[in-house]
Amino acid sequence: MKEINKETNDFNSANLLLFLWKWRKVIIIVSVIAAVASVVFSMPYFITPKFKSTVILFPTSTNSISKALLSENAGLKQDIMEFGEEEQAEQLLQILSSNDIRAKIVERYNLMSHYDIDSTGKYKMTYLFKEYESNINFRRTEYMAVEISVMDKDPVIAANIANDIAKLLDSTKIQMQQKRAIKGLKIVKAEYFQLRDEIKFMEDSLAVLRNLGVNDYESQAEMMNMQLAMEIAKNPNSVAVKSLEGNLAILSKYGTPYVSIRDQLEYEKKQLTTIKTKYEEAKVDAEEALPQTFIVDNAFPAEKKSYPVRWVIVFVATFSAFILCILACILFESISKLKIKNE
Repeated sequence: MKEINKETNDFNSANLLLFLWKWRKVIIIVSVIAAVASVVFSMPYFITPKFKSTVILFPTSTNSISKALLSENAGLKQDIMEFGEEEQAEQLLQILSSNDIRAKIVERYNLMSHYDIDSTGKYKMTYLFKEYESNINFRRTEYMAVEISVMDKDPVIAANIANDIAKLLDSTKIQMQQKRAIKGLKIVKAEYFQLRDEIKFMEDSLAVLRNLGVNDYESQAEMMNMQLAMEIAKNPNSVAVKSLEGNLAILSKYGTPYVSIRDQLEYEKKQLTTIKTKYEEAKVDAEEALPQTFIVDNAFPAEKKSYPVRWVIVFVATFSAFILCILACILFESISKLKIKNE
C-alpha cells in the first residue's frame, strides 16, 4: 500500500512539474507582466507617497494640583512626577478621538482642501472624517504610553500635525478639568464668604453685648454674686448692693445670648478655617495648570516615505498573478479535456 501511495505521489508531482513546464511561457509572461505593472502602478504618479511622523507620550498620574502639592492629608498626596497607568492612557486615547481636537486640526491645516475633498459635495464631511481617520491614528503601546502617528504626503505637515495634536491633547484635558474646577470654586467661594459674613455679624453682636457690660458671662456672674453677698452682709441697702443688682440684671438679661453667640462663633471659626483651606485649594485648581503629559519623543519630518512599500506591492502582485495563472491554466486544460471526452 505504501509503495502504491508513493508511486501515486511521484506521479502527481511529476504531472505537476510537466504541467508547469508545458505552460511555462504563459506563466512566466503573466508573472513578468504583473511584476512590471505593479512596479509602474506603484510609482508616485499613480500612488501618492506618504510620510509618517509619530509622537510618544506618557500620561501623568495626578489631576488635582492642590491635592498633589498643597493638601495636608498625606493619603491624598500624589507624586506629580509619576507616570500614569492603563486607566490614564485610555483616558488620553478617548480625548484624542474627541470632535474638539479633530475640528481644530481640520481648521488649522485646512484638511478639506489638503485632502482634495470637494467642499461643495453632499458627503464632504463623511469623506473628510474617513480620510482623517485613515491618516491619523492613536494607540496605546505595550509600555502604557500613547502613540500619535500621522501619515501625509508632506513630511513637514505630518510632523506639525502630530506635534499639534499632542499640544491640543494637553490643553484640552486642562480645559476640561478647569471647567469643572471653576464651578467647584464658585460653590466653595460662595460658602466661604457667606460664613465669613456670618462670623462678622456674630462678632459685631458680641461687641454690642460687651458694650452693655457682658464680657465673660461665667466669671462675671460668679464674681458679682460673691461681691453682692459680701455687700449685703455689710449693708443690704447700700448703693453698692443696688449697683451690683443692676449689673446682675443686665448680665442675666444678655448672658444667655452672649454664651450662645460666643460658642457658635467658636464653632463657625473652626469651620471657616476648613472651608478657607478648601477655597484656596479650589482656587489653585481653577487658576493654575500643570502639563498633563510627559512627551518622550516629538515628531520630526520623515526623510523616507512609509507608504506605499513598493517591494510588498510587487511581491504580492507577482505572486498572486502566478497563482491565478496556474489556476486559469488548470481550468482551461480541464475544460479542453472535458470537451474532447464529450466529443
